[in-house]
Amino acid sequence: MSKKPIYLGVDVGSSFCKVAAVDDSGKLVGWACRRSGTDFAHTAQIGAETSLSRAQATFDDVVHCTSTGYGRDNVAFTNGTKSEIGCHAKGAFHEFPMAITIIDIGGQDNKVIVVNEKGERDKFQMNRKCAAGTGAFIEEQSLRLHVDISQMDGLARQSTETVEIASFCTVYAGTELLEKIRAGAKVPDIVRGIFVSVAKRVLAMARFSKAPIIMSGGVVDHNPVIADIMKELCGGDVRVPMHPQLCGAVGAALYALEDAGKQPAAT
Repeated sequence: MSKKPIYLGVDVGSSFCKVAAVDDSGKLVGWACRRSGTDFAHTAQIGAETSLSRAQATFDDVVHCTSTGYGRDNVAFTNGTKSEIGCHAKGAFHEFPMAITIIDIGGQDNKVIVVNEKGERDKFQMNRKCAAGTGAFIEEQSLRLHVDISQMDGLARQSTETVEIASFCTVYAGTELLEKIRAGAKVPDIVRGIFVSVAKRVLAMARFSKAPIIMSGGVVDHNPVIADIMKELCGGDVRVPMHPQLCGAVGAALYALEDAGKQPAAT
């Protein structure tokens, strides 16, 4: 019998591995986030150890573990896997128990998930064919601007006039950036234009019939200005979870809790 019951959720994305540990009530008690790297199994192991350390627990305390994401089958200690769509929906609904539309912007893809007032998924859409609207697009343009990716959010907030980036294509957008720079555009205005381009690409994916919009993912976590831009563009209620990048991992942990025969407390 475990002295400190812990339920783990491991979300192994193509860019980052996120791990969440919840207790019997579904409360987040430990977490970790690190680059996925080239050895998903090792990264998941280190992430789990870090998450458990924060929860003041060990692997002996883990009752059940659920993995999700691109590398979910690479988690050696998982008890089962779930789809990333389901995990993101569950993680977001746990924090916002109402009819919502979830926008998850990740390193290599983005997702739009519509959830009803019961927490059931009505529909979803994913973009995996193009880097437009993803973290990869932002990272590529930051390299072209010779700006550290960590500085992008701050620069965008200094903008006084958004520079429109017409192309969604990573390659063509890079050429367009050079033209903007040659024309004398300011870097903060260009950076904001990059974020606006990402937001518009996501908005073009699907219609949002259910409010509020919940924005999750590492891109929003590190660049919260995107949530502000999204609110300006759609004119609706846009909210961000306490830990945007952990949304899928938290959902996986909540599935682990359910699969262990427990029911998380209402938030």
